[in-house]
Amino acid sequence: MDLPIVNQTDQQAVNGGIALTALAAEKVKELLTQHGIPEQGLRIGVRGGGCSGNSYFMEFCEQPEAGDQVVDSFGVRLVVDAKSAALLQGTHIDFVSGLMGSGFKFVNPNVRHSCACGESFSV
Repeated sequence: MDLPIVNQTDQQAVNGGIALTALAAEKVKELLTQHGIPEQGLRIGVRGGGCSGNSYFMEFCEQPEAGDQVVDSFGVRLVVDAKSAALLQGTHIDFVSGLMGSGFKFVNPNVRHSCACGESFSV
């Protein structure tokens, strides 16, 4: 299925979209290349779970499904299901490094509460 792709930058996430920062996009591209699947996209979403009710997930995505939103962010195809899209409006995903390690960080303006460990949230 060919879905329309919306081109976005991280600034557009502030205006209601979902986007990666430039650094996060580079890290995703590195991972896709390392796994030998540079043509695939990245599915991001929200699942029920954790002590606050919701948690984020990211996984490689070969093909979008019916109803998915597809967004191009710095050359990375982001695929988001409709339910998750509502919870992720305005979210940008960054890549951060620190003393405790490195990883992707979701900055979601819709979060009202997150647990102490930072692994789950509520809206």
